[in-house]
Amino acid sequence: MKQISILTLIINCFALTAYSQNVKGRVVNELNQPLEAAYVYNQTSESHAHSSENGVFVIANTKLGDSLKIGLLGYKTRIIALESIENLNFILEEKAFQLDEMVITEELNTVSTISRLDLNVTPVNSTQEVLRKVPGLFIGQHAGGGKAEQLFLRGFDIDHGTDVSISVDGMPVNMVSHAHGQGYSDLHFVIPETVNKIDFGKGGYYAQEGDFNTAGYVNFKTKDYLKESEVSFSVGQFNTMRTVGLFNLLEDTKNQNAYVALEYINTDGPFESPQNFNRLNLFGKYVMFSPENDKLTLTASHFTSRWDASGQIPQREIDNGNISRFGAIDDTEGGQTERTNLNVTFDKYIDDHTSLSANAFYSHYAFELYSNFTFFLEDPINGDQIYQKEDRNIFGANTAITHTTFLGDTELTLTSGIGLRHDISDDVELSRTLNRSTTLENIQLGDINQTNIDAFVNAEFEFGKFKVAPALRLDYFKFMYNDALQSNYQTLAETKTIVSPKLNFYYNAQDNLQLYLKSGLGFHSNDTRVVVANGGEDILPRSYGADLGSVWKPFPKLVVNSALWYLFLEQEFVYVGDAGIVEPSGKTRRFGLDLGLRYQLTDWLFLDTDATLTNARSVDDPDGENYIPLAPDFTLIGGLSVDDLNGFSGGLRFRYLDDRAANEDNSIVAEGYMVTDFNVNYKLNNITLGFAIENLFDVDWNETQFATESRLQNEAQSVEEIHFTPGTPFFLKGTVSYRF
Repeated sequence: MKQISILTLIINCFALTAYSQNVKGRVVNELNQPLEAAYVYNQTSESHAHSSENGVFVIANTKLGDSLKIGLLGYKTRIIALESIENLNFILEEKAFQLDEMVITEELNTVSTISRLDLNVTPVNSTQEVLRKVPGLFIGQHAGGGKAEQLFLRGFDIDHGTDVSISVDGMPVNMVSHAHGQGYSDLHFVIPETVNKIDFGKGGYYAQEGDFNTAGYVNFKTKDYLKESEVSFSVGQFNTMRTVGLFNLLEDTKNQNAYVALEYINTDGPFESPQNFNRLNLFGKYVMFSPENDKLTLTASHFTSRWDASGQIPQREIDNGNISRFGAIDDTEGGQTERTNLNVTFDKYIDDHTSLSANAFYSHYAFELYSNFTFFLEDPINGDQIYQKEDRNIFGANTAITHTTFLGDTELTLTSGIGLRHDISDDVELSRTLNRSTTLENIQLGDINQTNIDAFVNAEFEFGKFKVAPALRLDYFKFMYNDALQSNYQTLAETKTIVSPKLNFYYNAQDNLQLYLKSGLGFHSNDTRVVVANGGEDILPRSYGADLGSVWKPFPKLVVNSALWYLFLEQEFVYVGDAGIVEPSGKTRRFGLDLGLRYQLTDWLFLDTDATLTNARSVDDPDGENYIPLAPDFTLIGGLSVDDLNGFSGGLRFRYLDDRAANEDNSIVAEGYMVTDFNVNYKLNNITLGFAIENLFDVDWNETQFATESRLQNEAQSVEEIHFTPGTPFFLKGTVSYRF
């Protein structure tokens, strides 16, 4: 019997060494934290894999004695001969980013790798800087710092988010049927120092992205752990102060992380009427790994903000010398908002071929805003101030299952999932008010219920250097509205289902060159009040788009990404929250060129730039009258960054936006601008000292601009012209940080 056992053991050992199999392992850093997207390559069999968010990888066709190469940009590459296939735990040592070590074909997502490089080289400390990390995304603030930014991307004036889908840790940021405007996206609840990853894509080519994914999507991922605790304090001009604290709660607890972060900001801004702006952010996160490397994440956050605003001012009053650029016609604008989030995420390897990722979330959101865009055009006695308000609860969940198999010699990765989002918005209000205290008239008042259920499937077929990825997405919507201004109670309801196919191709021409062709249909929903008013017609307008592009490393330390793209939008009806009316916008088409580069001049000096050239026009209107108001024609962003030069870091950054049509016939032009920012930091042991200058050359620039018809109290006739919010002048602030 003993001889049989020994013989069985010998046979099993021989089988393990002679026959290839799937081998499972984990890639971590020196703090035993999992590393995502690490490239694992079997130099013997030439099979490969990437590590998941849990750090886990499964590599096929591998046996004892094979040589594995494990690498990730920003970490030292390891080459290991397999002496065992049990409990594999590979530790990578962190080091400085070196672009010459980047191999395009080894990257799981080159876009995410580039954003990780940008975050590492030029860290962010404001929500504006977080958004500007997305190449080609321009932002503008026009309501005292508390209102969500106005967004521009690929020839779109996206307003506050109608055509770009934004999420944080799987929670949606876009607000459907918002009191101020469809897709309203307020990212101010995110503390910038907690952002770990920015995943983004342009166009509507991604099965996991649904509503608002026409121009693109942006997904932010917060840090799972802190390397060290930190407190920082900043002071600047215009009574500006910011303090941030990040505190590690479980430093030496195995397989568990927890930290809390807080942020407080106040400023009066450069305006003659102080903004009296303040914001408080609280954030907490707990992460636990099971012995099987399952990952459970709990996050909670609370954000509150209030502000006063000088509003948009007419150019004629500046030209007449009646007010300065930082003056006001009506300085009673302003508002307050808050958001509380709870989010639970679970990631699990079901088996060596199948993984699950799921999250469930709840958000409570409240919003109040006072604005006056037309002054005394509608009401020559009391003025045209409006009040927008809502109180909202959001419930939702997302799941995705990824399964990898082989069809003959063809590797197939199949990802499918379902999702749910349910919004309950009570007392959604638009009213005419006087001096933020007296309600003159209710224009809109009612309760909104909106439900979105989605399902998707995405397949990736790998044929050596060639990959084909067809996908299909299904979205079901139910819109319900109770109009409180009607004497008889009635629930108006509509339902709509839409199918969105996608088809993408990727070709790894060389290790340093990837070509791709992306295509797909996207959509964005319209406001529930529009849906029920129009009997359910034209409520989910489609987008049709395609990208032909490349990611190329012509030289070891230079990465160039480029794309030719086209996007067509169907007829859509847009709810104008400031007026409570419906405006048809007609069919539109956009095409253009995106070009970006990252160049590492030395070990510590980096150059980056991103440019977008766009032609955006209305389809149904005649030439010369078919401009799309405020659609950017050309944007350019870039800078030089220093990363750890004898303790110094910092950079010089610029952003350029050209002149663009402010109305349909280009008779009113929104002026372009170029603004340059500068910062420098010096790290001395655990203390970092720094200062930053916004608008280094103190140029006069208009942050947001609109062609608006308005009338002042002393005017007999209205005037249509540019109304704008002035951009920040020369602004100096200093910061001291302490790590422990």
